[in-house]
Amino acid sequence: MPETFQLPTAALVQRAASVCADNKAADVLILNLQGVTEMTDFFVIASGTSDTHVRSLADRVQEELKKDGVIAHHAEGLAQGRWVLLDYVDFVVHLFHPALRSFYQLERLWSDAVIVPVDPQGAGS
Repeated sequence: MPETFQLPTAALVQRAASVCADNKAADVLILNLQGVTEMTDFFVIASGTSDTHVRSLADRVQEELKKDGVIAHHAEGLAQGRWVLLDYVDFVVHLFHPALRSFYQLERLWSDAVIVPVDPQGAGS
C-alpha cells in the first residue's frame, strides 16, 4: 500500500484560511478549539460578499485542500451560499454571507477559544 503524506492539521488550517484570504474573503479568523470542545480542533471562519462569493470560496478551499490530499468529510450549504460548512473532521471551515455571520456570531459563541493569527504566507502553500 503506497504511503501518502498529509500536512499537519495546523498547517491545513492555515492553508484553508490563506485560500479564503487570497480569494478576497473578509474577516478571516482561526479559532483553536483544543481544550474547549472535543468536537473538532479548529474553526476557520470567513465572510464572502454575496451568496455567489461564499460558494466560490467554498469551491476554492475544497479544490486547494484536495491538492494536498485532503477531502471534506461533509459539506453543507453549498447550494444556497448563505452559510457553507466544510467539515474536515479535525477542523471545520465556516463561510458566511455577512448578515448571517453577524447573526450567528460564532466568535462570541466560542469566545473561550484561542484566536490563532492567520499566516499571510499560508502554511504549506
